[in-house]
Amino acid sequence: MGLMEGLLGFIGGLFPVVVLVALFLFAALKVLKEYERGVIFRLGRVIKAKGPGLIILIPIIDRMVKVSLRLVTMDVPPQDVITRDNVSVKVNAVVYFRVMDPVKAVIQVEDFLYATSQLAQTTLRSVCGQVELDDLLAERDKINSQLQEILDTHTDPWGVKVTTVEVKYIDLPQEMQRAMAKQAEAERERRAKIINAEGEFQAAQKLAQAAEIIAVHPQALQLRYLQTLREVAAENNSTTLFPLPLDLFTPFLRLAEGVAKADKSE
Repeated sequence: MGLMEGLLGFIGGLFPVVVLVALFLFAALKVLKEYERGVIFRLGRVIKAKGPGLIILIPIIDRMVKVSLRLVTMDVPPQDVITRDNVSVKVNAVVYFRVMDPVKAVIQVEDFLYATSQLAQTTLRSVCGQVELDDLLAERDKINSQLQEILDTHTDPWGVKVTTVEVKYIDLPQEMQRAMAKQAEAERERRAKIINAEGEFQAAQKLAQAAEIIAVHPQALQLRYLQTLREVAAENNSTTLFPLPLDLFTPFLRLAEGVAKADKSE
C-alpha cells in the first residue's frame, strides 16, 4: 500500500509539470505555410521575419504577426471622375500587388490592405481627371502604366510591390453615349463619301487615259465596239440593239456630198 500511495503521489506531482510543458509547447511552437511569414516582436521590438515551417516563440515575451506573401487582387470601387474636358464619368479598376518586405508591411503602415485601397482610389481619380475623355477611352494602356508607376512609388516604403493596374470599366452618361454614337456615324459617312469620291476620281482618270488612247489609235474604238456586241449577244434578250459607229456612214456621207456638188455644177 505504501508503494502504491507513493507512486500515485509521484504521478500527481508530475501531472502539473506535464500540463505546463504541454501548454508551453502549444504556445511556443507555430507552423507557418509556404506563403506565410511571421514578424516576431520581442518585448515590443521587431526581431525579424521567420518562416515558413516550424518556428519557436517564447511565450508571453514574443508576439507574432502573420503576413501573406501571395498576390492580392483588389477591386477599386467606381470613382466619380471629371475629365479634363469637363465630362463626368465613373471609372473603376483592379490592382494586383504583393508584400515583398513583411517587416515594413507591419511596422510602416497600420493596415497595408486598407492603405493601398485608399491610395488606389485617390490616384485613379487624380490621373483620370488630368486627361480628356477621348484619351481615357483610347489610351487605356498608357493610363494603366501611369497608375501602376504612381502606386508602386508610394507603396514601396510599405514593403508592397504593385505589379499591375487595369482600368476595368468606364461608365459614360446616356447623353454622352448618344453624342459619341452620332459622332461615330458621321465619321463613317465621311469616310464613305471620301472613298466614293476617290473611286470617281480614279474612274475619271482611267476614262481620260482611254480617250487619249482612242484619239491616237482609232482602231481601238472598233475593237471596243466588237467586244460590246459580243457581250450583248451573250445575254438572253428578246430585243437586241446594235450600236453603229458613225465611221460606217462616212463613205455614204462623202458620196452624198459629191452628188450634191455635181448637181450644183450642172
